[in-house]
Amino acid sequence: MQNKVKTSDIKFYKGRVYFGLDVGSTTVKAVILNEDCELLDSMYSPNKGNPVEIVKKFLERLYLEFPNIKIAASAVTGYGEDLIKSAFNVDFGIVETVAHLTAAQKFMPDVEFIIDIGGQDIKCFKVRNGLIDNIFLNEACSSGCGSFLQTFANALGYSIEDFAKLGLFAKQPVDLGSRCTVFMNSSVKQAQKDGATIEDISAGLSLSVVKNALYKVIRTSGSNELGKRIVVQGGTFLNDAVLRAFELEMRTQVVRPDISGLMGAYGAAIFAQKHGTKNSSLINSDDLQNFYHEVKPTVCKGCSNNCKLNVNTFSGDRRCISGNKCERPISSKSSVDDNLNIYAYKLKLLSQYKNVGSNKRDIIGIPFGLNMYELLPFWYTFFTELGFGIRISSLSSRELYIRGQNTIPSDTVCFPAKLVHGHIDELLSTGVKYIFYPCMSYNFDEGLGDNHYNCPVVAYYPEVIAANVKKIEKITFIKDYVGLHRKNDFPKKMYDILCKYFDNISLKDVKLATMSAYKEYYSYIDAIKIRGDEIIKAAQDECREIIVLAGRPYHVDPEINHSIDKIISSFGAAVISEDVVSGKVDKFSTTVLNQWTYHSRLYSAAKYISDKKNMNLVQLVSFGCGVDAI
Repeated sequence: MQNKVKTSDIKFYKGRVYFGLDVGSTTVKAVILNEDCELLDSMYSPNKGNPVEIVKKFLERLYLEFPNIKIAASAVTGYGEDLIKSAFNVDFGIVETVAHLTAAQKFMPDVEFIIDIGGQDIKCFKVRNGLIDNIFLNEACSSGCGSFLQTFANALGYSIEDFAKLGLFAKQPVDLGSRCTVFMNSSVKQAQKDGATIEDISAGLSLSVVKNALYKVIRTSGSNELGKRIVVQGGTFLNDAVLRAFELEMRTQVVRPDISGLMGAYGAAIFAQKHGTKNSSLINSDDLQNFYHEVKPTVCKGCSNNCKLNVNTFSGDRRCISGNKCERPISSKSSVDDNLNIYAYKLKLLSQYKNVGSNKRDIIGIPFGLNMYELLPFWYTFFTELGFGIRISSLSSRELYIRGQNTIPSDTVCFPAKLVHGHIDELLSTGVKYIFYPCMSYNFDEGLGDNHYNCPVVAYYPEVIAANVKKIEKITFIKDYVGLHRKNDFPKKMYDILCKYFDNISLKDVKLATMSAYKEYYSYIDAIKIRGDEIIKAAQDECREIIVLAGRPYHVDPEINHSIDKIISSFGAAVISEDVVSGKVDKFSTTVLNQWTYHSRLYSAAKYISDKKNMNLVQLVSFGCGVDAI
C-alpha cells in the first residue's frame, strides 16, 4: 500500500519553509516543506564521497531560483549529521530514530513497526505507545541492503530500476537464502546454469533482502511479532519487488510512503518546524558565496589512543573533527559541568575519607569496591574512632584491573567483582598487615521490599578473595560475617570479631565507635538526598530534563560507569541516582519477591518517576544477573 505525501509547487509559494536533511553513508536526501508540511522540493543524490558539496549545490540552487521563500528552521540527521551541521550552521542535529519515527507517524499515527533498508544499513524500530521500544540494526555487514541489489543488477547488465521491474514478473523466484554477497554470487551463477530466468533471479534476490532483514537482523520468529501496523521506508523499498516480497513474507499489507527514500529528511524537516524559532542560523546566500571547506588529516596525541583525525574547517571558523574515540579533541570545555550531577557529588563526598596513619593501633586496609562505595563512611568512621589507621585502595582503573586479573577464578562473574582483585592486590603491595572486607548477607533495611539481602556476589565475595588470592595468606584478612541491619546486636558481634585479631579492645569503645559510625553513615545518605533534591529543583527551574541514572553503589566508580553520567550532563540534562527518589514512595506490591535492597530502590525509583514528565530512568547493569532480568 502506498501513501502519498501532499505536495505544492515551490515556484508559486511565498513565505517560511523548513529544510530537512538526511546525510547517509551513500546518499544525501533533502526536503523543503511549507507551513502545512506540504512537500515543495526535494533531492535524492549519491554523496560521491563529499556530501558537503552536494548540500552546497542544493542550497545555491534554492537561494538562486526561489528568492520568494525564507528558511525558518533546518535540521539534519544521518551518518554525516555532525559534518553538515558544522558546515552550514544547521539549526538542529537529530538522531535517526527520532527523524524516522517522526516521518512514519505522519503517514500512520499508530504505527507499530518501522523498517528502513538503506544502501548499506538496515534500521528497524519497534514502536509502543507512540515511542520507540526496541531498535534492530545490521551490524558489520551490508549484505542484504540496497548496495547488495545494485551489485547484482550491474553484474547482470541492468540498471537497478529495470532489474527491480523484472522481479515483479517472476514465475518461480529462486530460493537464494540470505547469505553474504560473496557466497550469493556463486548461488546466482548456479541458478543461471540451472536455467533460471533473470526475472526469477531478481525476485529471489529481493526475497533474500527481506529474509536477511527479518531473520538475521530482527531475528523474528514469526510475522505476528512485529504487529500489523507497519511502515517501510528507505531507498531499497522503492524497489517494488522488495516491497512485494516483504508483504508476502509478513502476510500483511504495509504502508510505503511515496517518499520512502526521503523519510529521514522528511522527519528532520517536520522536527525543524516543531522546534524552530523565527530566525534560522542556517548559512545564508551571501555567506554561501564565500563558503570554503578544507580537510586536514592529523593524529591526536592527547592520549594513548593516537586517533587518526580528519579536521574539517569551514568558513566562519566552524570546525568538525571526525575519527576521535573520545571527546578530547572536540570538547570546547576542559571539563564537563558537574554541578547538576549526583554521581560527581557522591565521588566528592567519598574523597573526603582519606588515608590516615595511627600511633595507637595498626593500619587496616579497605578495598574500595562493590558495597564499599556506600559503606565506606561507616567503616572508616568505625575504625578511626577505635584508633586504627586506614589505607583505602585507589579509584578503579584499567591498570588496577589488570594487576588483579591473574587471581580471578571465573570469567562469568561481574566486572565490578573482578575489580576487587585489583584493589586487594594494591593494598597488599602497600605492606598493610590487615585487610578488612566483611561478608554481609544483609544490607540496611530501608522498608521498601519484602527483605533486604545483598546480592550473592556482593555478600560473599570476600570468600572468593580468600580462596584465590594466595598472597593474602601472608597477612590477616578479616572477612567475618557482619550485619549492619541489626543495630542493637552489632556492637557485641563486632567486639567478638575484633577480639580475635587485636588486643586491648573494649566493648565500651566499640559501642562508642558504633554510634559514631551509624551517625556518619546516615549523614552521608542524607547529604545525597538533600543534594539530589537541590538538583531536581534547579533542573525544574531551568526546564532541564532529569535522568535517574539507576544502578548499584559501585556504579559511581568511573571505571565501571564509563563516564556515562558525564556524557548525560554534557547534553544539558541533570543526573540523579535511584537512592535520591526511592525513599519518596511508600512500600508497594511489585508482584515479584522483592528481597534485594538495591532492586527495591530501582522499583521505587521507577514508581516515583512514572508520572513525572521531565524525568526518565536509565538502568546501568554491569552483568546480566538473574535478579536484574526481572
